[in-house]
Amino acid sequence: MADNLTRTEAAERARLVRVAAYAVELDLTGGAERFRSTTTVHFTGLKPGAPTFIDLHDAHVHRATLNGADLDVSTYDAAKGRFPLPPPAVHNELVIEADCAYSRTGEGLHRFVDPLDGAVYLHSHFETAEAHRVYACFDQPDLKATFQLTVHAPGGWTCVSNSMGGRTGNTWRFPPTPVMSTYITALVAGPYHKVTDEHDGIPLGVYCRASLAEHLDADNILEVTRQGFDFFHRVFGVRYPFGKYDQLFVPEFNAGAMENAGCVTFLEDYVFRSRVTDAVVERRAETILHEMAHMWFGDLVTMRWWDDLWLNESFATYMAVLSQAEATRWGKGAWTTFANVEKAWAYRQDQLPSTHPIAADIPDMQAVEVNFDGITYAKGASVLKQLVAYVGLDNFLAGVRDYFAEHAWGNTELKDLLGALERTSGRDLSSWSKEWLETSWVNTLRPSFTLTDGRFDTFEVVQEAPADYPTLRSHRVAIGLYTLTGGQLVRTKRVELDVVGARTPVADLAGEQQPDLVLINDDDLTYAKIRLDERSLRTLVDGGIAAFTESLPRALCWSAAWDMTRDGELSAHDYVRLVASAAHTIGGDLAVLESVLNQARVSAVQYTDPATRPRALALLADALRSMIEAAAPGSDQQLAYLTSLAAVSRRPGDLAFLRDIRDGAAVPEGLSVDADLRWTLVHALVSGGVLTEPTSTPSWSATPRRAVSARRPSAARRSPPPRARPPRGRRSPVGRSPARCSAAPSWDFRTRIIRNCSALIGSRTSTKSAVFTVRGRPTPHAHSRWAAFRYCSSNGKRSTWPGTGWRRPDIRRP
Repeated sequence: MADNLTRTEAAERARLVRVAAYAVELDLTGGAERFRSTTTVHFTGLKPGAPTFIDLHDAHVHRATLNGADLDVSTYDAAKGRFPLPPPAVHNELVIEADCAYSRTGEGLHRFVDPLDGAVYLHSHFETAEAHRVYACFDQPDLKATFQLTVHAPGGWTCVSNSMGGRTGNTWRFPPTPVMSTYITALVAGPYHKVTDEHDGIPLGVYCRASLAEHLDADNILEVTRQGFDFFHRVFGVRYPFGKYDQLFVPEFNAGAMENAGCVTFLEDYVFRSRVTDAVVERRAETILHEMAHMWFGDLVTMRWWDDLWLNESFATYMAVLSQAEATRWGKGAWTTFANVEKAWAYRQDQLPSTHPIAADIPDMQAVEVNFDGITYAKGASVLKQLVAYVGLDNFLAGVRDYFAEHAWGNTELKDLLGALERTSGRDLSSWSKEWLETSWVNTLRPSFTLTDGRFDTFEVVQEAPADYPTLRSHRVAIGLYTLTGGQLVRTKRVELDVVGARTPVADLAGEQQPDLVLINDDDLTYAKIRLDERSLRTLVDGGIAAFTESLPRALCWSAAWDMTRDGELSAHDYVRLVASAAHTIGGDLAVLESVLNQARVSAVQYTDPATRPRALALLADALRSMIEAAAPGSDQQLAYLTSLAAVSRRPGDLAFLRDIRDGAAVPEGLSVDADLRWTLVHALVSGGVLTEPTSTPSWSATPRRAVSARRPSAARRSPPPRARPPRGRRSPVGRSPARCSAAPSWDFRTRIIRNCSALIGSRTSTKSAVFTVRGRPTPHAHSRWAAFRYCSSNGKRSTWPGTGWRRPDIRRP
């Protein structure tokens, strides 16, 4: 965070100035540490006599003038990032000449050197308030302006910004943009590979660094882009407002993606260098559509302050999934993925000690940083989905169209959107907002009924909340009754109603025959954990979960079973048994399959009694080997089963099976052992102690220790889950977690692990420069052999594991 601007300071500055235009000139032809930045700002003083300040971080300021008069540059506070300004006139021109610093951590203007060809690549990342690392500006979202950019770049570079630029010699000029906030301005520069297209009058571009060009599947990216534009034009009633649309996959991006107007940046892990399942392609599509939705909600109409960050991200997530369901080949299956991936992320985050209301209080910029999480993204989107069920989809979209028409190019607050929805739906949303946006935790809904001769005499939905978070909310839910007929679990009745308070009677079910399964929250309308009655649970465990004819109810039942396992109402071993017996029936819902298999691994490794853990792991491994054998050759399911087997293999026979695949001795038909799969297999074999070190190196202890896992790359901020942006907290949908290792060094990791790893792979890494961190974080104990190998191999041109004869391409220092 360049400067901790407070909400009070931002509000006061917005009362003092109105910004009209920026003209920014950058010279990128100098050294590797700093670049020249010259900013000209035209702004209006609204309160004569009141001093203010402009933001500029860690710069060497050479000269500053206000309306032609020199300013004292010694008053500039580089550490705090503020240049004080005397009381401005009504109309003002401010010019600041400075040298600004390149970033190595992803904020501001990040500089990267490709280890494969030595090419230099730059990309900007300004959210939340990092634009003033690159040019002097009033860096807050409600001080919008136009931006005109001039860039002097080395020969052979391509420069991309928010508007369509042109080049004269080595100078790139970008005409003024429409008014926009500073955090969505952008610059990407370097010898990027480019693919172009055009759709509905919109020039399209897809970029990646030249060394990844052979892996760029631009056709799929552009197909999703075209489908997204057609859908959003139809439902928003406003054409895309920023002219051209470029999507750039940039190296060392510290988020998942960023909605810069007309210049969207993505984590380059989305350029798939090896085969991935369709679930990963689906998550990339969701991220593409998420960022596209921001062009309207976030860029055209922008939050006044970061209190409404949740609304910005939740709306984009909801609209991305809606567009996937309505306009792409994933169809309604997108909602199945949402239920099993996004909502699972939200439920998990919402039950941690760090939970917070969706509408969090954001007093300053540092508070924003901790709110890029599963509550802001996934819970917010889940609650918006519930709101859509409450007001109706047609009314919701009509309200959104009115909102865009009224507030285009401006700044808004939550009340502006809720007001538009109240007018189109006729619903009072004030109580809804208090219940859902200002409270934390998740409710639990369970059926309660009495029977007479096998028919419901009474039926109620019971709503529960823990003592620490006692809010009982209003839920719009559907209740589905499912009966086994001809080997299929078919819905025979559906009732939709509002659930309010602790107990809600359901009169429409009185007299109905008790079915094989009762599903509260059928169609996934609300945000709540669901419980199954005893008969329904037995139906699932006895094989009924494989009998659904629709993917969404099956996914909801998987979610319910997992929630019951985490809450101790279903044993961990029973959950593993359920997955082992029925995971193969999930079929084409790859995101659900991968989620369920991962949950089974967690259940077996973390939740089972240590005394029975080997039995649970063996049960899961045996089932996965059978699934691999039965899977269609070359199918995504085959790859998903094998990847999951690698994560749970502990027995010598399973490890030998993986080693035979790695060595090419027994590769299942249709399976391609590419770089990423080979990396996964090596991970498993190292963790299992199968790959050993040269005898000349220090010995490794085989003493088991607790598993240690490193943090996944941040992507929510979406995969998501898989959704990471993580833009900032959004998860990377494609990043793999580092190893969980059961073996640790018997000697001091800090002083010897690099030496040992260097002997293994031939790296000449200095222990002084690298020994204290693995993946950029202090590592005083075991990430074990795997982490050491990954780190050391990042520091040499050679990355070969002993005895494998293969090299992982494109490895670089973290």
